[in-house]
Amino acid sequence: MISVISKLPQSGTNIFTTMSALAAEHGAINLSQGFPDYSCSPELIELVHRAMQNGHNQYAPMAGVMALREQIAIKTEKLYGARYDPETEITVTAGGTQAVFTAISAIIHPNDEVIMFEPAYDCYAPAIKLMGGVVKSLELEPPDYRIAWDMVKRLVSNKTKMIILNSPHNPTATILSREDIDELSALVKNQDILILSDEVYEHLVFDGQEHHSMARYPELQQRSMIVASFGKTFHATGWKMGYCLAPAYLMQEFRKIHQFLVFSVNTPLQYAIAEYLKDENTYLSLPAFFQEKRDYFRNGLKQSRFKLLPCSGSYFQSVTYDAITDEKDTDFAIRLTKEIGVAAIPVSAFYRKGTDRHVLRFCFAKRQETLDKAVDRLIKV
Repeated sequence: MISVISKLPQSGTNIFTTMSALAAEHGAINLSQGFPDYSCSPELIELVHRAMQNGHNQYAPMAGVMALREQIAIKTEKLYGARYDPETEITVTAGGTQAVFTAISAIIHPNDEVIMFEPAYDCYAPAIKLMGGVVKSLELEPPDYRIAWDMVKRLVSNKTKMIILNSPHNPTATILSREDIDELSALVKNQDILILSDEVYEHLVFDGQEHHSMARYPELQQRSMIVASFGKTFHATGWKMGYCLAPAYLMQEFRKIHQFLVFSVNTPLQYAIAEYLKDENTYLSLPAFFQEKRDYFRNGLKQSRFKLLPCSGSYFQSVTYDAITDEKDTDFAIRLTKEIGVAAIPVSAFYRKGTDRHVLRFCFAKRQETLDKAVDRLIKV
Protein backbone atom coordinates (compact mmCIF):
# COMPACT_ATOMS: atom_id res chain seq x y z
CA MET A 1 0.00 0.00 0.00
CA ILE A 2 1.32 3.43 -0.92
CA SER A 3 1.61 5.74 2.07
CA VAL A 4 -0.50 8.89 2.05
CA ILE A 5 -0.10 11.78 4.46
CA SER A 6 -3.54 13.17 5.15
CA LYS A 7 -4.00 16.91 4.76
CA LEU A 8 -6.94 16.75 7.18
CA PRO A 9 -6.01 13.97 9.59
CA GLN A 10 -8.67 14.95 12.14
CA SER A 11 -11.51 14.95 9.63
CA GLY A 12 -13.84 12.01 9.21
CA THR A 13 -17.44 11.66 8.09
CA ASN A 14 -19.22 14.83 9.14
CA ILE A 15 -21.97 14.87 11.74
CA PHE A 16 -24.71 15.67 9.21
CA THR A 17 -24.02 12.53 7.20
CA THR A 18 -23.70 10.46 10.37
CA MET A 19 -26.98 11.57 11.91
CA SER A 20 -28.95 11.34 8.67
CA ALA A 21 -27.68 7.80 8.15
CA LEU A 22 -28.60 6.90 11.73
CA ALA A 23 -32.07 8.37 11.22
CA ALA A 24 -32.56 6.29 8.08
CA GLU A 25 -31.31 3.13 9.81
CA HIS A 26 -33.75 3.51 12.71
CA GLY A 27 -36.67 5.02 10.83
CA ALA A 28 -36.41 8.23 12.85
CA ILE A 29 -37.83 11.61 11.92
CA ASN A 30 -34.84 13.48 10.54
CA LEU A 31 -34.65 16.97 12.02
CA SER A 32 -30.86 16.85 11.92
CA GLN A 33 -29.60 17.79 8.46
CA GLY A 34 -30.78 21.17 7.17
CA PHE A 35 -33.06 20.37 4.26
CA PRO A 36 -36.84 20.59 3.70
CA ASP A 37 -39.05 17.53 3.35
CA TYR A 38 -41.42 19.37 0.98
CA SER A 39 -41.04 20.22 -2.70
CA CYS A 40 -39.86 23.44 -4.22
CA SER A 41 -42.15 25.54 -6.39
CA PRO A 42 -43.79 23.67 -9.31
CA GLU A 43 -43.33 26.88 -11.32
CA LEU A 44 -39.58 26.75 -10.74
CA ILE A 45 -39.44 23.09 -11.76
CA GLU A 46 -41.36 23.94 -14.94
CA LEU A 47 -38.88 26.75 -15.69
CA VAL A 48 -36.00 24.27 -15.39
CA HIS A 49 -37.80 21.87 -17.70
CA ARG A 50 -38.42 24.66 -20.20
CA ALA A 51 -34.77 25.74 -20.09
CA MET A 52 -33.69 22.20 -20.89
CA GLN A 53 -36.18 21.98 -23.75
CA ASN A 54 -34.89 25.30 -25.07
CA GLY A 55 -31.43 23.82 -25.43
CA HIS A 56 -29.66 25.32 -22.40
CA ASN A 57 -27.76 22.10 -21.70
CA GLN A 58 -24.13 22.98 -22.41
CA TYR A 59 -21.50 24.83 -20.41
CA ALA A 60 -22.54 28.12 -18.90
CA PRO A 61 -20.06 31.01 -18.85
CA MET A 62 -17.48 30.56 -16.11
CA ALA A 63 -18.88 33.37 -13.97
CA GLY A 64 -22.49 32.33 -14.54
CA VAL A 65 -25.29 33.03 -17.00
CA MET A 66 -25.49 36.81 -17.44
CA ALA A 67 -29.28 36.84 -17.09
CA LEU A 68 -28.93 35.35 -13.62
CA ARG A 69 -26.12 37.66 -12.57
CA GLU A 70 -28.23 40.61 -13.65
CA GLN A 71 -31.18 39.42 -11.56
CA ILE A 72 -28.88 38.91 -8.56
CA ALA A 73 -27.64 42.48 -8.98
CA ILE A 74 -31.23 43.79 -9.13
CA LYS A 75 -32.23 41.78 -6.07
CA THR A 76 -29.20 42.91 -4.05
CA GLU A 77 -29.77 46.58 -4.84
CA LYS A 78 -33.48 46.32 -3.95
CA LEU A 79 -32.73 44.70 -0.62
CA TYR A 80 -29.54 46.43 0.51
CA GLY A 81 -29.04 49.47 -1.72
CA ALA A 82 -25.74 48.06 -2.97
CA ARG A 83 -24.80 48.02 -6.64
CA TYR A 84 -22.77 45.09 -7.90
CA ASP A 85 -21.56 44.91 -11.49
CA PRO A 86 -22.82 41.61 -12.97
CA GLU A 87 -19.80 41.52 -15.25
CA THR A 88 -17.07 41.78 -12.63
CA GLU A 89 -18.56 41.44 -9.13
CA ILE A 90 -20.95 38.46 -9.16
CA THR A 91 -20.09 34.78 -9.66
CA VAL A 92 -22.55 31.87 -9.63
CA THR A 93 -21.27 28.86 -7.66
CA ALA A 94 -22.10 25.23 -7.02
CA GLY A 95 -23.71 26.02 -3.69
CA GLY A 96 -22.64 28.06 -0.70
CA THR A 97 -19.96 25.66 0.52
CA GLN A 98 -18.07 25.86 -2.77
CA ALA A 99 -18.23 29.65 -2.59
CA VAL A 100 -16.83 29.61 0.95
CA PHE A 101 -13.99 27.27 0.00
CA THR A 102 -13.19 29.30 -3.11
CA ALA A 103 -13.10 32.59 -1.19
CA ILE A 104 -10.77 31.20 1.46
CA SER A 105 -8.56 29.56 -1.18
CA ALA A 106 -8.29 32.81 -3.11
CA ILE A 107 -7.22 34.94 -0.16
CA ILE A 108 -5.50 32.88 2.53
CA HIS A 109 -1.77 32.15 2.31
CA PRO A 110 0.39 30.11 4.71
CA ASN A 111 0.46 31.64 8.22
CA ASP A 112 -2.37 34.10 7.51
CA GLU A 113 -4.68 34.23 10.51
CA VAL A 114 -8.46 33.94 10.18
CA ILE A 115 -10.82 34.88 13.01
CA MET A 116 -14.02 32.85 13.21
CA PHE A 117 -16.72 32.29 15.78
CA GLU A 118 -17.73 28.92 17.20
CA PRO A 119 -20.04 27.09 17.05
CA ALA A 120 -19.36 27.33 13.32
CA TYR A 121 -20.44 25.61 10.14
CA ASP A 122 -17.94 22.82 9.66
CA CYS A 123 -16.42 23.83 6.31
CA TYR A 124 -14.65 26.99 7.48
CA ALA A 125 -11.73 25.63 9.53
CA PRO A 126 -10.74 22.78 7.14
CA ALA A 127 -10.53 25.21 4.21
CA ILE A 128 -8.34 27.57 6.22
CA LYS A 129 -6.03 24.73 7.24
CA LEU A 130 -5.75 23.39 3.68
CA MET A 131 -4.46 26.80 2.61
CA GLY A 132 -1.89 26.82 5.41
CA GLY A 133 -3.78 29.45 7.35
CA VAL A 134 -4.16 29.66 11.12
CA VAL A 135 -7.60 29.49 12.74
CA LYS A 136 -8.12 31.97 15.58
CA SER A 137 -11.52 31.11 17.02
CA LEU A 138 -13.69 32.70 19.67
CA GLU A 139 -16.21 30.45 21.39
CA LEU A 140 -19.67 31.94 21.85
CA GLU A 141 -21.90 30.81 24.69
CA PRO A 142 -25.62 30.07 25.03
CA PRO A 143 -28.26 31.20 25.43
CA ASP A 144 -27.65 34.30 23.29
CA TYR A 145 -24.30 33.50 21.63
CA ARG A 146 -23.41 37.20 21.45
CA ILE A 147 -20.00 38.25 20.11
CA ALA A 148 -17.72 39.75 22.77
CA TRP A 149 -15.96 42.32 20.60
CA ASP A 150 -13.39 43.16 23.27
CA MET A 151 -12.25 39.55 22.99
CA VAL A 152 -12.20 39.77 19.20
CA LYS A 153 -9.85 42.76 19.42
CA ARG A 154 -7.41 40.61 21.40
CA LEU A 155 -7.33 38.06 18.58
CA VAL A 156 -6.34 40.63 15.96
CA SER A 157 -2.67 40.71 15.04
CA ASN A 158 -0.54 41.89 12.13
CA LYS A 159 -1.15 38.44 10.61
CA THR A 160 -4.95 38.70 10.66
CA LYS A 161 -6.18 38.50 7.07
CA MET A 162 -9.85 37.59 7.35
CA ILE A 163 -12.84 37.52 9.69
CA ILE A 164 -15.60 34.99 8.93
CA LEU A 165 -19.14 35.93 9.87
CA ASN A 166 -22.36 33.95 9.50
CA SER A 167 -25.71 35.68 9.89
CA PRO A 168 -28.35 34.36 10.25
CA HIS A 169 -26.20 31.88 12.09
CA ASN A 170 -26.01 28.12 11.77
CA PRO A 171 -26.47 26.45 14.27
CA THR A 172 -27.48 29.07 16.86
CA ALA A 173 -30.18 30.95 14.86
CA THR A 174 -28.79 34.30 16.03
CA ILE A 175 -28.41 37.36 13.80
CA LEU A 176 -25.98 40.26 13.77
CA SER A 177 -27.26 43.49 15.33
CA ARG A 178 -26.53 47.08 14.34
CA GLU A 179 -24.23 47.23 17.38
CA ASP A 180 -22.28 44.28 15.97
CA ILE A 181 -21.91 46.12 12.67
CA ASP A 182 -20.61 49.23 14.44
CA GLU A 183 -18.09 47.18 16.42
CA LEU A 184 -16.96 45.34 13.30
CA SER A 185 -16.58 48.55 11.33
CA ALA A 186 -14.46 50.11 14.06
CA LEU A 187 -12.34 46.97 14.35
CA VAL A 188 -11.40 46.71 10.67
CA LYS A 189 -11.06 50.43 9.93
CA ASN A 190 -7.61 51.17 8.51
CA GLN A 191 -6.74 47.47 8.82
CA ASP A 192 -5.74 45.06 6.04
CA ILE A 193 -8.52 42.66 7.04
CA LEU A 194 -11.08 41.12 4.68
CA ILE A 195 -14.49 39.77 5.61
CA LEU A 196 -16.07 36.53 4.44
CA SER A 197 -19.78 36.86 5.17
CA ASP A 198 -21.84 33.66 4.97
CA GLU A 199 -25.39 34.93 4.36
CA VAL A 200 -27.05 31.82 2.97
CA TYR A 201 -30.05 32.31 5.30
CA GLU A 202 -30.42 36.01 4.41
CA HIS A 203 -34.18 35.73 3.82
CA LEU A 204 -34.90 33.80 7.02
CA VAL A 205 -34.99 36.65 9.53
CA PHE A 206 -37.94 36.83 11.91
CA ASP A 207 -40.05 39.17 14.02
CA GLY A 208 -39.62 42.12 11.67
CA GLN A 209 -35.90 42.32 12.31
CA GLU A 210 -33.42 43.46 9.68
CA HIS A 211 -30.75 41.37 8.00
CA HIS A 212 -27.49 43.27 8.39
CA SER A 213 -25.80 42.20 5.19
CA MET A 214 -22.26 43.42 4.63
CA ALA A 215 -23.66 44.84 1.38
CA ARG A 216 -25.62 47.45 3.35
CA TYR A 217 -22.51 49.20 4.63
CA PRO A 218 -20.13 50.68 2.01
CA GLU A 219 -17.09 50.59 4.28
CA LEU A 220 -17.68 46.86 4.89
CA GLN A 221 -18.88 46.02 1.39
CA GLN A 222 -15.54 47.05 -0.09
CA ARG A 223 -13.68 44.46 1.95
CA SER A 224 -16.29 41.69 1.93
CA MET A 225 -16.94 38.51 -0.01
CA ILE A 226 -20.60 37.63 0.53
CA VAL A 227 -21.88 34.08 0.06
CA ALA A 228 -25.54 33.32 -0.70
CA SER A 229 -27.56 30.21 -1.59
CA PHE A 230 -30.47 29.52 -3.89
CA GLY A 231 -30.75 26.04 -2.41
CA LYS A 232 -31.68 27.49 0.98
CA THR A 233 -33.83 30.23 -0.54
CA PHE A 234 -35.91 28.09 -2.89
CA HIS A 235 -36.17 24.80 -0.94
CA ALA A 236 -33.87 22.98 -3.37
CA THR A 237 -30.69 22.13 -1.48
CA GLY A 238 -29.91 19.26 -3.85
CA TRP A 239 -29.47 21.66 -6.74
CA LYS A 240 -26.30 23.10 -5.15
CA MET A 241 -26.77 26.61 -6.51
CA GLY A 242 -25.27 29.68 -4.87
CA TYR A 243 -23.29 32.79 -5.62
CA CYS A 244 -20.65 35.15 -4.33
CA LEU A 245 -20.71 38.95 -4.29
CA ALA A 246 -17.45 40.89 -4.00
CA PRO A 247 -15.82 44.07 -5.24
CA ALA A 248 -14.00 43.55 -8.53
CA TYR A 249 -10.50 43.38 -7.04
CA LEU A 250 -11.57 40.47 -4.82
CA MET A 251 -13.80 38.78 -7.40
CA GLN A 252 -10.89 38.70 -9.82
CA GLU A 253 -9.00 36.49 -7.36
CA PHE A 254 -12.13 34.45 -6.55
CA ARG A 255 -12.65 33.57 -10.21
CA LYS A 256 -9.04 32.47 -10.64
CA ILE A 257 -9.78 29.64 -8.18
CA HIS A 258 -13.40 29.06 -9.20
CA GLN A 259 -12.45 28.27 -12.81
CA PHE A 260 -10.25 25.38 -11.68
CA LEU A 261 -12.68 23.98 -9.11
CA VAL A 262 -15.90 23.68 -11.10
CA PHE A 263 -15.35 26.10 -14.00
CA SER A 264 -19.09 26.61 -14.48
CA VAL A 265 -22.36 25.69 -12.83
CA ASN A 266 -25.55 23.90 -13.92
CA THR A 267 -26.82 25.78 -16.98
CA PRO A 268 -30.60 25.14 -17.13
CA LEU A 269 -30.99 25.85 -13.43
CA GLN A 270 -29.37 29.25 -13.91
CA TYR A 271 -31.80 30.23 -16.67
CA ALA A 272 -34.74 29.01 -14.60
CA ILE A 273 -33.73 30.87 -11.44
CA ALA A 274 -33.04 34.03 -13.45
CA GLU A 275 -36.65 33.98 -14.67
CA TYR A 276 -38.03 33.01 -11.26
CA LEU A 277 -36.26 35.91 -9.50
CA LYS A 278 -38.18 38.44 -11.58
CA ASP A 279 -41.03 38.00 -9.09
CA GLU A 280 -39.62 39.45 -5.86
CA ASN A 281 -42.33 37.73 -3.82
CA THR A 282 -40.48 34.47 -4.35
CA TYR A 283 -38.01 35.62 -1.70
CA LEU A 284 -39.84 38.43 0.12
CA SER A 285 -42.47 35.94 1.32
CA LEU A 286 -39.90 33.66 2.98
CA PRO A 287 -39.63 35.34 6.42
CA ALA A 288 -43.35 34.88 7.09
CA PHE A 289 -43.32 31.35 5.66
CA PHE A 290 -40.53 30.17 7.95
CA GLN A 291 -41.61 32.20 10.97
CA GLU A 292 -44.90 30.34 10.92
CA LYS A 293 -43.00 27.05 11.01
CA ARG A 294 -40.71 28.33 13.75
CA ASP A 295 -43.62 29.44 15.93
CA TYR A 296 -45.50 26.20 15.35
CA PHE A 297 -42.49 24.08 16.31
CA ARG A 298 -41.59 26.22 19.32
CA ASN A 299 -45.16 26.14 20.64
CA GLY A 300 -45.13 22.37 20.40
CA LEU A 301 -41.81 22.03 22.19
CA LYS A 302 -43.00 24.22 25.06
CA GLN A 303 -44.85 21.13 26.25
CA SER A 304 -41.55 19.27 26.56
CA ARG A 305 -38.70 19.37 29.06
CA PHE A 306 -36.36 20.88 26.50
CA LYS A 307 -35.46 24.54 27.03
CA LEU A 308 -35.85 26.64 23.91
CA LEU A 309 -33.01 28.97 22.99
CA PRO A 310 -33.72 32.19 21.05
CA CYS A 311 -34.34 31.84 17.31
CA SER A 312 -34.07 35.05 15.29
CA GLY A 313 -33.17 33.57 11.92
CA SER A 314 -32.34 30.47 9.83
CA TYR A 315 -34.51 27.35 9.96
CA PHE A 316 -32.92 25.86 13.04
CA GLN A 317 -34.11 25.70 16.63
CA SER A 318 -31.58 24.95 19.36
CA VAL A 319 -32.52 23.56 22.76
CA THR A 320 -30.78 22.67 26.00
CA TYR A 321 -31.68 19.48 27.82
CA ASP A 322 -30.22 19.85 31.34
CA ALA A 323 -33.64 19.09 32.85
CA ILE A 324 -33.63 15.69 31.12
CA THR A 325 -30.13 14.21 31.38
CA ASP A 326 -26.47 15.02 31.96
CA GLU A 327 -25.35 12.88 29.01
CA LYS A 328 -22.90 14.21 26.46
CA ASP A 329 -24.77 15.85 23.59
CA THR A 330 -23.45 13.30 21.09
CA ASP A 331 -24.59 10.38 23.26
CA PHE A 332 -27.99 11.96 23.87
CA ALA A 333 -28.49 12.74 20.17
CA ILE A 334 -27.75 9.13 19.27
CA ARG A 335 -30.08 7.81 21.98
CA LEU A 336 -32.80 10.24 20.93
CA THR A 337 -32.56 8.90 17.38
CA LYS A 338 -32.56 5.24 18.34
CA GLU A 339 -35.03 5.21 21.22
CA ILE A 340 -37.33 8.20 20.63
CA GLY A 341 -37.18 8.30 16.85
CA VAL A 342 -36.13 11.92 16.31
CA ALA A 343 -32.70 12.87 14.93
CA ALA A 344 -30.98 16.11 15.93
CA ILE A 345 -27.47 17.52 15.63
CA PRO A 346 -25.31 17.78 18.77
CA VAL A 347 -23.95 21.33 18.75
CA SER A 348 -20.55 20.20 20.09
CA ALA A 349 -19.91 19.11 16.47
CA PHE A 350 -19.71 22.80 15.54
CA TYR A 351 -16.78 23.41 17.91
CA ARG A 352 -13.29 22.28 16.91
CA LYS A 353 -12.61 21.26 20.52
CA GLY A 354 -15.95 19.49 20.78
CA THR A 355 -17.17 21.89 23.46
CA ASP A 356 -20.32 20.38 24.96
CA ARG A 357 -22.86 22.75 26.48
CA HIS A 358 -25.74 20.25 26.29
CA VAL A 359 -27.33 21.85 23.22
CA LEU A 360 -29.07 20.11 20.32
CA ARG A 361 -30.11 21.64 16.99
CA PHE A 362 -33.37 20.76 15.25
CA CYS A 363 -34.32 21.75 11.69
CA PHE A 364 -37.92 22.97 11.38
CA ALA A 365 -37.97 23.32 7.58
CA LYS A 366 -40.48 20.47 7.49
CA ARG A 367 -44.12 19.82 6.73
CA GLN A 368 -46.56 20.42 9.59
CA GLU A 369 -47.26 16.68 9.66
CA THR A 370 -43.56 15.97 10.21
CA LEU A 371 -43.27 18.58 12.97
CA ASP A 372 -46.39 17.18 14.69
CA LYS A 373 -44.93 13.67 14.76
CA ALA A 374 -41.59 14.93 16.03
CA VAL A 375 -43.16 17.01 18.81
CA ASP A 376 -45.39 14.11 19.88
CA ARG A 377 -42.26 12.05 20.42
CA LEU A 378 -40.13 14.77 22.00
CA ILE A 379 -42.68 15.73 24.66
CA LYS A 380 -42.44 12.16 25.97
CA VAL A 381 -38.71 12.46 26.67
